[in-house]
Amino acid sequence: MKLRLIILLIIQIMVSQTPPYWGTIFIDQDIITSNDISTFQTTEYAGQGYRTMYDRRVNSWITVNAYLFNTYFADNLFCEIQVNPEFETPELAFEEAQFYGLEIGRLPTALRLDLETVWIHKGTEPFGGGNNNILIHTGQSIDYINDGILEETLVHEACHTSLDSYHSSSIGWTTAQILDDNYISQYALNNPTTEDVAESFLTWYAVRYRADRISDEMKNTILQTIPNRLEYFDNESFNMSPINNGDINNDNTINIQDIILAVNLVLSNQFLTQADLNFDQVVDILDIVQIVNTIL
Repeated sequence: MKLRLIILLIIQIMVSQTPPYWGTIFIDQDIITSNDISTFQTTEYAGQGYRTMYDRRVNSWITVNAYLFNTYFADNLFCEIQVNPEFETPELAFEEAQFYGLEIGRLPTALRLDLETVWIHKGTEPFGGGNNNILIHTGQSIDYINDGILEETLVHEACHTSLDSYHSSSIGWTTAQILDDNYISQYALNNPTTEDVAESFLTWYAVRYRADRISDEMKNTILQTIPNRLEYFDNESFNMSPINNGDINNDNTINIQDIILAVNLVLSNQFLTQADLNFDQVVDILDIVQIVNTIL
């Protein structure tokens, strides 16, 4: 069965339609922003210790006496941020660990479940994901920040870390690829087994949780291009905290104001993505109950 699907996938790639995008991290700057809520709680300096990390500047593994930071998130997840000693002092390394801990905390829980370490180096090299890790080069990060796509890039790399091993070769995912008869990006088409999950997840995230931040044209393009992949993700019941956690007015607090806003949406028969907590495409009493339960 699986061999047959692989053969069908190869045929499908050969006759596939032209993808609408080159790479999905570039399609919109506001899918996640630096103003969005983060689950990051604290990062604590744990001294120095020898760690083996990958460094794209030399395209090899290096072992260094890294600055180590125990980093905690509100959803009870933890990772060790390892900062290259080239940052010279614990204080400078702490600034990097705190900044990236905060940014990584904006990613949904599902993308941090398998994240154990973060490697931080200087240099202008692409980020990386996998190995229960996210690899960061701070020179490249400046470019991502200037382009407004730092958070989108972190989503992509975290997909490699926490999703690829479970989904990229599964029968369900391979079947969705064949049924869609297209890819969301040229990058995914060129790398169907290694990049398609990460390229597709960001657009699923956009249409399901940030539809109010993207254009109708983009939303329709995504819905029409990869409907079966979107349905596949829908059925996975990912833990998307802190997204759709009840903070409807985005003030980083879940309280009576969010309940009032949800009630007004119901009474006026209006829809707001972040108020649809149970993801059924309607704002109703069930969403209000979920907000109340979250507060309690």
